[in-house]
Amino acid sequence: MRHKQVVVIGSGDDNNFTDEAYEIGLYAAKKGWVLISGGRGGIMEAASRGANEGNGIVIGILPGHNKDEANKYCNIIIPSGMGYARNLINILSGDVIVSISGKSGTLSELAYAWQFGKPVILCKFSGGWSEKISDYPIDDRKGSAFYPANSLEEVFGYLDKLLGFEQAGN
Repeated sequence: MRHKQVVVIGSGDDNNFTDEAYEIGLYAAKKGWVLISGGRGGIMEAASRGANEGNGIVIGILPGHNKDEANKYCNIIIPSGMGYARNLINILSGDVIVSISGKSGTLSELAYAWQFGKPVILCKFSGGWSEKISDYPIDDRKGSAFYPANSLEEVFGYLDKLLGFEQAGN
């Protein structure tokens, strides 16, 4: 059985909304889903901590070549050596993307998600690109896969809808 994969994107230097990122990581772990992020600090570390403390699998796909750059909650570390280009790998790895706040790196991931039709849950409550892009589509492509969420409860509802209600082993 293949595990469903949730990618959490957000700034590595943003310490706002880390409680929410933690709760999303914990929720994913409790559902038996794998959590993937860029493996560094800020939003990525908080989500990784939540998934790790929920006994989940945490994968960090790093921009650099050194595994020591990963946050301490990653179980599996993939050093890409690709810099920001690794954002494409992050997005393609996910069955669902959750975007929290975000700066330019997050914006590039959102553009990749849009181009590849990946479903993205936008945490509008967190500001940054997660809020801005929910009101301004990237282009005129029909069938947006962007889901604006105004609360953690809405994030969890979208995750359940997009990934199914079953927990691992059921």
